[in-house]
Amino acid sequence: MEIANTKWVAATASMWIESFIGASYTFGIYSSLLKSSQSYDQSTLDTVSVYKDIGANAGILSGLFYTAVASGRSGNGRFFSGPWLVIFVGLLQWFVGYGFIWMAASGVVEPPPVAVMCLFMFFAGHCQPFFNTAIVVTAIRNFSDYGGTAVGIMKGYLGLSRAILVQMYHIFCEGDPANYLLLLAVVPSIFILTMMPFVRAYDTVVPGHKKYLNGLSSISLIVATYLMVVILVENVIGMPRSMKICSFTLLVLLLVSPLLVTVRAHREEKERLLSLDFPVTERSTLLDTPKPNTSNDVDVVMTNDMNVLEAIRTINFWLLFLAMICGMGSGLATINNIRQVGESLRYSTVQLNSLVSLWSIWSFLGRFGAGYISDAYLHSHGWPRPAFITISLVIMALGHIVMASGLLGSLYIGSLLVGLAYGSQWALMPTITSEIFGILHMGTIFYTIGIASPVGSYIFSVKVIGYFYDKVASADHSCYGSHCFRTSFVIMAIMSVLGSLISFVLFLRTKKFYATLVAKRILK
Repeated sequence: MEIANTKWVAATASMWIESFIGASYTFGIYSSLLKSSQSYDQSTLDTVSVYKDIGANAGILSGLFYTAVASGRSGNGRFFSGPWLVIFVGLLQWFVGYGFIWMAASGVVEPPPVAVMCLFMFFAGHCQPFFNTAIVVTAIRNFSDYGGTAVGIMKGYLGLSRAILVQMYHIFCEGDPANYLLLLAVVPSIFILTMMPFVRAYDTVVPGHKKYLNGLSSISLIVATYLMVVILVENVIGMPRSMKICSFTLLVLLLVSPLLVTVRAHREEKERLLSLDFPVTERSTLLDTPKPNTSNDVDVVMTNDMNVLEAIRTINFWLLFLAMICGMGSGLATINNIRQVGESLRYSTVQLNSLVSLWSIWSFLGRFGAGYISDAYLHSHGWPRPAFITISLVIMALGHIVMASGLLGSLYIGSLLVGLAYGSQWALMPTITSEIFGILHMGTIFYTIGIASPVGSYIFSVKVIGYFYDKVASADHSCYGSHCFRTSFVIMAIMSVLGSLISFVLFLRTKKFYATLVAKRILK
């Protein structure tokens, strides 16, 4: 079908894939089973979990692979090229990783050595950079004029994927973690295998993108709002199984609804292109090299690209990296410890579950909102995108201060602010990377910068939160009261302010560049 070969189908397929690949965020569902079935102590379980996080943030190989097989400058005209191949390599790691974990946890195979389990847990995490690189870079190539919005939508669905997978766990697994691991190994694998051929890059800019991107944005907000309502009802009131099935059926219908936008967008673009004096066709870089077009209606994106070694030698790279250590690092440390913070303030189990579950909603709103708003202000006011990194870090600092106060409801308000800011940075950083350093090696560069997240998380979790908590904890390593984490949150607030100052320097350094970028887009 002709409609299958459009960037709108690529966008819809990408959104669907992102909706199911956040399994690393659901480790808590099966961690107890892993601990008991493998006879791990807590330290060993934490070690195994670390390899999942290392895999999820080690995206340099995925970036290099994307450049080699899907950049549009190599492998054109060959079957074994294109974003789908990057997704396929990620899929192999997903299936092998979760398949082996399921076999070990369910007793199909003898308990493996810890080193072997760490390896397969690494595979289970390392698939995510391959999925994200293929989808995020392709989204920016397909919608270069509104890259922030496109990345915000894609990364937003990744943020929602945890909530979606938890819904599947409740309905299909009925509280059995072993069945959940089997579901992870099989169902997303089949779905991704079906969708990945549609993820293609179309290196052209066509007027009218914004209207339909707004349509996809509206659907994304509806999905997030619906999931938030479902989460609150489940945690506060509870749902019978029949209601859970009905709510999940409605969720599936909402996830399918972007097809309506795809059909309308394709129909309008086809009518407009047929009305041109010189017909224009969009060609997928999976099969053909896009041809420059001299008409005013379609313009091929041309960039001067840096590779990762060239980018590392620039001041802008290190400014962005340091800002992300302060922002992503403290944000990740917050979510990793939010349950313990709640327990120290004597929150109930229902309140704790709501806090953890709602984080995915706040993260989505941050990812989507930052991409959409930064695009709007870039086009209408010429605001450089790093300005929004600065704003997000100020918001994050306020969130940490609120959480440090220990006042009634402070953890809810503080996690909302930190979650919004943390999510926004994951949408802004890849887009800024593509604009400053070019798109050819973007996957490699933005995952190199993304190393700041686990590095910062280690610093803030171990050297700040762990250190100061142990200083005030009792002999049995427990602590209750707002003083338990107050010093840690104050320090993270100060570091977030420092990060905002660093990103403000990046804003000043790139101000002229963004002014030129906006001028070029206006001339189109």
